[in-house]
Amino acid sequence: MAYPRKGSLRVVQVASDSLQGQLDDLLKKVKHPERREELFANCLQIKKNVDGTLDALRKLKKGNEISHVQNYEQRKHAEERRLMGMSELLQELARRLHKELLNKQIEAADKNVKSKAAAAAAKQRKKSDEDDEDADEEEEEGSDADEESDGELFITISDFRAQEEHDLSVKKGEVITIVNQNRDGWWLAKNAEGKEGLVPKTYLQVYTQQIPVASNINKDEEEEEEDAEESEEEDEEEEDEEDEEDEEDEDDEEPKTKSNKLKVPELQSEESRAHKLSAKKVVSEITAVDMLVEKAVIPEGFRASTLAQLLAEGNKFHMSYFLQPMLTQSNLCFKDLHLDKVDGGVRPRKTHTELMFTLWSCKMIPFPATAVEVLSRQVRCCLFDGQRVLSNIHTVRATWQAKNPKTWTFSPRVTGILPSLLDGECFVRSNSQSPDIGILFEVSITYVYHSTGHRGDLSCGWVFLPLFTADGVPVPHRTYEVVLNGGTPYEKGLEVDPILTRRANFLEQILVFRKQPKLLVKLKPPAGYMRNVLKLLPETLVGPKCYAHLLAYYRQLLAEALLKGRINIDSADLICNPVLATFSELLEQTDIVDALRSAWSERELTVKRSEKRDGEFMRRLFVRVYHDSVYPLLRSTTLPPIKQGDDEAEVSRWKDIANFLHQTAEKNGSLYSLLSPEHAYQVFDISEISYDFLGLTRKAASVD
Repeated sequence: MAYPRKGSLRVVQVASDSLQGQLDDLLKKVKHPERREELFANCLQIKKNVDGTLDALRKLKKGNEISHVQNYEQRKHAEERRLMGMSELLQELARRLHKELLNKQIEAADKNVKSKAAAAAAKQRKKSDEDDEDADEEEEEGSDADEESDGELFITISDFRAQEEHDLSVKKGEVITIVNQNRDGWWLAKNAEGKEGLVPKTYLQVYTQQIPVASNINKDEEEEEEDAEESEEEDEEEEDEEDEEDEEDEDDEEPKTKSNKLKVPELQSEESRAHKLSAKKVVSEITAVDMLVEKAVIPEGFRASTLAQLLAEGNKFHMSYFLQPMLTQSNLCFKDLHLDKVDGGVRPRKTHTELMFTLWSCKMIPFPATAVEVLSRQVRCCLFDGQRVLSNIHTVRATWQAKNPKTWTFSPRVTGILPSLLDGECFVRSNSQSPDIGILFEVSITYVYHSTGHRGDLSCGWVFLPLFTADGVPVPHRTYEVVLNGGTPYEKGLEVDPILTRRANFLEQILVFRKQPKLLVKLKPPAGYMRNVLKLLPETLVGPKCYAHLLAYYRQLLAEALLKGRINIDSADLICNPVLATFSELLEQTDIVDALRSAWSERELTVKRSEKRDGEFMRRLFVRVYHDSVYPLLRSTTLPPIKQGDDEAEVSRWKDIANFLHQTAEKNGSLYSLLSPEHAYQVFDISEISYDFLGLTRKAASVD
């Protein structure tokens, strides 16, 4: 439902959106080390505006609205939590920026003092050398020895390993004597053992001679005892000023002792420090989960979602990665993509494991406390051998009823325009010969913590369903009701909610099994048509049944473009093909996949039976449907961005997609929408229709 245009609450929401945009821009600029003073001032100004908007929001009343607003109090509280989270983040960011500015001033002052001390030491050495010029040979040798001990000393700030014969290897914290400072940056140095060699000057820092080495580098026990009281006072002050993450960042640095002692800086760029500041927008997932467990907001067996973290690391565990053809060890040909000379598409391939599974339901899943708002429920699944993930990670969204939030259900069959994200019927293909392989199911929720505004993914339990018995025989195809384990897949013997068994006596433990969280899943072989479709897919893949045929068309187009359509087999030129170039991007937006599935289903109804047997005709038709449905949507700037767990955003996106498909069907193509002033699209770039198979293909060594 659209908000009132001139309502008070809507005005506050618009202001909050503007402030959120300013905050996002500020966090991007924080990654760059320059203009810290300007960023600090902007941070204070934005926080002032956020606090003012928050005060105005709290004064709003439902009776002051011009028109009726559904769920007024809920919307108001949600906006209040959002502004409070922004205010806390800005306060933390301002504190850290202020601290960084102070540290820079201190470092500049220390550098000035050290440079003056070095100049004075150099002047003293020069005077000593002039006084000893007329000494005899014996005295000259002694003078040389004294000069080496009293010479210009430097301390290494990082390890350096000799790369050539004349280089000198040094370790971090080692004090060395500089014999000659060459202009090329490679200085001649002598260590405590008398060895000489070249060391880069960027690894060195001026060392004040009167400061004992042990107090700064080796943490001499005697010095630490002398300064114990002073160190404890400084540590107490640091604990009051620093949060937990600052303490973890400083664990690798040398501890402070007396104020006149030398501090060896850690080799860390300003950009990396700024990146850590911007990362404070989202608290560490593990720390957040520990806090929730400690406050009894979630059960002890809940953890940060392992599979969600793997998905966030990159595309290595996404379906788009496994759909790309795999190169052999020689990189001269494809390992799993071969041309069918009869049909012209991809040659079917058999695998060691090929089956279907259906998610029926999850029972007795613990529900978090009211302080945590659950945005979505899902089950993530992948192939697993007990040590590592062997396939892409597939997500199936669950549905639930408010009367029974502990029971999750899945749609066993998806037809029409029902979101494919709800498809509980999936396929599994694997060519791994490991007897330990199985399917890992992780039951998880996407949540937001009200008090801090932190958002993340929690694992509510996991279960590993082996595909083979101890004798190497495939497990029977039937329905399995398996109990979920707590912790992560790498933790054993943990329960999701240990309170159930902890409070139960001997007799009650017999009945505890009924209260344990369980997953109901059915294994079955693929049917005839589905078996033929799966043979066209890669050797390792997990995905939904509802659009497996679309993946098969994509693989056929790959084989045609890479193996049949190339003029020269040695050519590495980019391939002009919008379908191949954008299909990986399509798979990350399941609602646009549903648009393609719906458009293709309607077009198939108009195809004659004789035409369906013509593989080349069907591939050309698929490309035409793709151009009329998917490609414009992927380049649209008016389509709202994806927000996982936001029902309003998902509904808004689907309405825009449905309207576009309706116009395309009425106008018999997407040309009208492309030329209409009502739609806006991204500026055309030749790279968006160019398929770089060398940049996207997988190496054979990356997947066993």
